[in-house]
Amino acid sequence: MKTFNDSLIQLWKNRYPLFNKVVAMEEVFWVNPAIQPFQTAIKKTSLSELDVKDAEERLQRFAPYIAKAFPETIKTNGIIESPLVKIPAMKQSLENDYRQTILGEVLLKCDSHLPISGSIKARGGIYEVLKFAEKLALEHNLLSFEDDYSIFNSEQFQSFFSKYSIAVGSTGNLGLSIGIIAAKLGFHVTVHMSHDAKQWKKDLLRSKGVHVIEYEADYSKAVESGRIQAEQDPYCYFIDDENSRDLFLGYAVAASRLKKQLEKLQIPVDEEHPLFVYLPCGVGGGPGGVAFGLKLIFKDQVHCFFAEPTHSPCMLLGLMTGLYENISVQDVGLDNLTDADGLAVGRPSGVVARTMEPFISGIFTVSDNQLYKLLKRLADTEGIFLEPSALAGMIGPVLLCRNVSGYLLKDQLMEKIKKGTHIIWATGGSMVPEAVMKEYYQKGLSAKE
Repeated sequence: MKTFNDSLIQLWKNRYPLFNKVVAMEEVFWVNPAIQPFQTAIKKTSLSELDVKDAEERLQRFAPYIAKAFPETIKTNGIIESPLVKIPAMKQSLENDYRQTILGEVLLKCDSHLPISGSIKARGGIYEVLKFAEKLALEHNLLSFEDDYSIFNSEQFQSFFSKYSIAVGSTGNLGLSIGIIAAKLGFHVTVHMSHDAKQWKKDLLRSKGVHVIEYEADYSKAVESGRIQAEQDPYCYFIDDENSRDLFLGYAVAASRLKKQLEKLQIPVDEEHPLFVYLPCGVGGGPGGVAFGLKLIFKDQVHCFFAEPTHSPCMLLGLMTGLYENISVQDVGLDNLTDADGLAVGRPSGVVARTMEPFISGIFTVSDNQLYKLLKRLADTEGIFLEPSALAGMIGPVLLCRNVSGYLLKDQLMEKIKKGTHIIWATGGSMVPEAVMKEYYQKGLSAKE
């Protein structure tokens, strides 16, 4: 790994106005200077709408299996989806607390309440496991595309999959999603978990029969160890959070479903009614996939922002310096220590950073203190309980409407935002044990104003 000397860091401090604040762990709002019109940006990626459609169709094929294996999905016919809800009381609280009028309506996309594993990772993680299972079954003549996929929920398939292993490195939620679905199918599963992963997530995985290996190091070490394990076993499939195309496409499916939810709520998205989406970001796959899917559908009418902890702004550093995965937060003196475990990533995915650079509007950072304060506010105003990392996007509309960046001055957005919509992407929380959630809430009570 590259280590940067003081003179190079000083050069960045001089070149990038926000760099000093980033390394001082202050909250910042960065506008991406490399963003391009959709029709220009899409020519630079190998992914297309057809790839996302293929993923969507695969999830549809697996819906009968999901409904049978996970009864909580029966009411959605085996489709793993989350509610989109209006949060007017929280909007009012944000305006009061931060003394800032928020122009436009604010909604919460509750991936925190996705079935099976209760986080955004239920999209990409479960999808990649299902795709691998389908591939094996087709190759061994156990399946045809015309079959009812509920046959996966059988002793025959579980016995077959028990010959194979799946491994992944995770800070928590991805490991949960992959562990739960892979174990259910019959695979042997190993989750390599970084030091910041919450104990309850490790305990839950073990209760499902998943082998959990804990590390004193951070996320990057967990991923590296998982990759090495898989390379030594020809029957082991490694799900690579840093480089997986399938994870990315699984997340991207969220966009077409969100479009239907907006239509049902009679919320337009067009030139006069822009959409602003705020996504918590760790290594980048989840928010990158969702944002990519949204850009495919809404093109230049959607504006996507990533949110990162002040101690772990890896995607911000990668894009700001143009070094992508070749720089880590530790390289510039940051400790990568945050209670937002899903976002405790020191180095971004280079694949995601390069893919999303021309698409995303900006990145902002938020302190752990803010996360706990926002967690309590949302619980008090809307009765919705999230884990700390899932609150990272909540401050986005406030920062955007303050116009500290000048972002709203482009394309007459200052006027259009009044008829626009803000969506905060809530990425996890519904599976948090009650005692742990109470601890989070108590930290919110004592958070500094």
